[in-house]
Amino acid sequence: MAKTPTQSSPEDQAVDTKVAAKKAPAKNKAATGTKAAAAKPAAKKTATTKSKAVSADKPAATKKAEKASASGPSQASSLGISAYVAKKGEEYMNADQQSHFRAMLEAWRRQLMEEVDRTVDFMRQESTSLPDVNDRATQEEEFAVSLRTRDRERKLLKKIAKSLTEIDAGDYGYCETCGTDIGLKRLEARPTATQCIDCKTLAEIKERQEHGGL
Repeated sequence: MAKTPTQSSPEDQAVDTKVAAKKAPAKNKAATGTKAAAAKPAAKKTATTKSKAVSADKPAATKKAEKASASGPSQASSLGISAYVAKKGEEYMNADQQSHFRAMLEAWRRQLMEEVDRTVDFMRQESTSLPDVNDRATQEEEFAVSLRTRDRERKLLKKIAKSLTEIDAGDYGYCETCGTDIGLKRLEARPTATQCIDCKTLAEIKERQEHGGL
């Protein structure tokens, strides 16, 4: 014998309607949250893409030079001299700044002269001819390295002397190509710099092009 379907009372139907109404906003809220979460990675990806595009616009040499000036080791710190801290509105390459870089250059020159003396003493002490062929070959290689080092030091001493002359003449700290400020940060990292970052970058690119590097 077939059972007769039970009909819901008006009270039960009202309760079911309220439960369905409560569930609907929850579903809509969950769907909205899912869409928002999906949109965030897309926005982040777009921002990252734009950042990479802007970074790619700069030449590699410029980015390398900027990085060196911003985060490279300061020559002042290696000489035991505190880096110069410019005051707000301070005139570029004033007397205090010139005194700071003069002290840096003179300390660097003394340091290099001491290294030159040590190189000469080393070569003088090790100049005895050794009987073993392998020992002589090692000795000659050490001499060759010492001579290359001494040559670099000699060239650097000339640059330091030139920079000190420029300080006396009031020309230190300005790009010899375009005349703009080289900048304190760049001079702290390389006190003998004679070009701003832009001119140095262009010169390096031109040099690579002339030698078939590009």
